[in-house]
Amino acid sequence: MQNSALWFRQFGQPEHVITLEQSDIAPRPCGMLRVQMRYAPVNPSDLIPVTGAYSHRVTPPRVVGYEGVGVVTDADNPEFIGQRVLPLRGEGTWQRLLDCSPQWAVPVPDSIPDLLAARGYINPLAAWVMLKKWPVRGKTVLLTAANSSCAALLAQWACLQGAQNIWGVCRSKEQTAALHEQGIKPVLIDDVNVLNMAAQQADVVFDAVGGELATRLLTNLKAEADFVSYGLLSGQPFDARGARAKPQRFHLRDTLAVTDSHEWQQWFVELWPLLAKSQLPEVTLFGLAQWREALREFAVAGRRCKPVLAL
Repeated sequence: MQNSALWFRQFGQPEHVITLEQSDIAPRPCGMLRVQMRYAPVNPSDLIPVTGAYSHRVTPPRVVGYEGVGVVTDADNPEFIGQRVLPLRGEGTWQRLLDCSPQWAVPVPDSIPDLLAARGYINPLAAWVMLKKWPVRGKTVLLTAANSSCAALLAQWACLQGAQNIWGVCRSKEQTAALHEQGIKPVLIDDVNVLNMAAQQADVVFDAVGGELATRLLTNLKAEADFVSYGLLSGQPFDARGARAKPQRFHLRDTLAVTDSHEWQQWFVELWPLLAKSQLPEVTLFGLAQWREALREFAVAGRRCKPVLAL
């Protein structure tokens, strides 16, 4: 029996350096779970490391992918066999079979469908942890990359937490209707006057973009506002010189580095019910051999569906 996996063996543009490879399956290491993957989404966090942007901590060769859902097919403890899990914090998830440590494998409740479970880690956990660290009850929130999956969850859960107002920065008028439906006040990225006004009103900014946009927001924020940088989709750093508010950095990996397995598992016990009531984008499925088509779909500006690999 062979495994199929999407590898990158050097840094570069994902469409140029990712390859679909077949390999013989090694015996399962003692103490590990063998998981047959079902679905894995395509996220910026999957593709950015392939480019070499995080070369200080991610080095090839590696299998691509950080999240997804699968079924345990082999384990030391037979009680695990047949259980759906998120096989996280181990091997790349863009493959048909992988081995995972039981302490980091997250059980999926029966009430959570596969395609929701597959997306239950990167964006939901980041949004959930940020709102625990920077609560927004009674506050005005400003989100950049407001049409992204993480921002959508931040908006939904900020409303549940009791945020007073939520602004969302988007790139085109075509994206504003979807934001209105979520109770977000849209502001176009090139509408400087409204952007400045929204920043002046904001108590908390969750920024996934960086670059010129983040610099403009920092320039207009009041001193007591929280500016939380959790991404750099622009590929450019922001300039905080002259800003009254002090920027704060959030990366999920920093939180995970000081989190033990018991706390990790408890997070998901609390997160699953919240996620079950949340709205996520519809998905478009692609077979593993269709990974190039999945990446092209992912790159479409203003897309409304999430590309997911069916493994």
